[in-house]
Amino acid sequence: MRVLAITAHPDDMEFMCAGTLLKCKARGDEVFVCTINNGNMGHMVIMPDELRDIRRAEAQKSCDMAGFTYLPADIGDLCSYYQSKEQKDILVDIIRQADPDLLIIPDPEDYMCDHVAASKLAFDAAFMATCPHYFTKYPATDKITPIYYMATAAGINFNPTEYVDITEFYEKKLQMLHCHESQEIWLRDHDGVDYTKECRILSEYYGLQCHKDYAEAFRPCLVSHRIVTERMLP
Repeated sequence: MRVLAITAHPDDMEFMCAGTLLKCKARGDEVFVCTINNGNMGHMVIMPDELRDIRRAEAQKSCDMAGFTYLPADIGDLCSYYQSKEQKDILVDIIRQADPDLLIIPDPEDYMCDHVAASKLAFDAAFMATCPHYFTKYPATDKITPIYYMATAAGINFNPTEYVDITEFYEKKLQMLHCHESQEIWLRDHDGVDYTKECRILSEYYGLQCHKDYAEAFRPCLVSHRIVTERMLP
């Protein structure tokens, strides 16, 4: 199976679904990761052009560690706009390249504009990618792929129906998260967040709900043609 996770920023994947993707990889899946935003605003001191390159390298290092294929969209922070045809076309081509059997995207009710736009861009592009006469750089895929929403930041207003036991992969998830060195200071100074502590608490919180040490949580996108009878998550 081919799995594509689309997130807003570098490090979102590691927080919300890295354990699940590692479990997908372990069962033999080919895993692709797209970050829509390049993270260029996520620092108190480093300027955007320099930070863009730093964060791309951090994301690539994390994906290389896991054996994932990294497909960045390279849209600036706070510049994603879900009505943009140009941005949708970038996502269409990424989806057509990955040709996924399973798509994991942000929840449309998350806490900030890039996350919300990422969800809507990914949702629209997932259908557009299947239309053979919608022409971009890559030919259309013939799959109408099941979509699963990853949890929101801190799990607020998110009611999961699917859980993945990531206990075996939790330490690797943390190692991947710590590839994003530039973000530890940003999250501490801007959001008052302890990087490792928040990741542990969220993983334990979802683990508590499903009687596991650590888990990640999802809900399916329940719209016509995307509902399947088999379990897609590992």
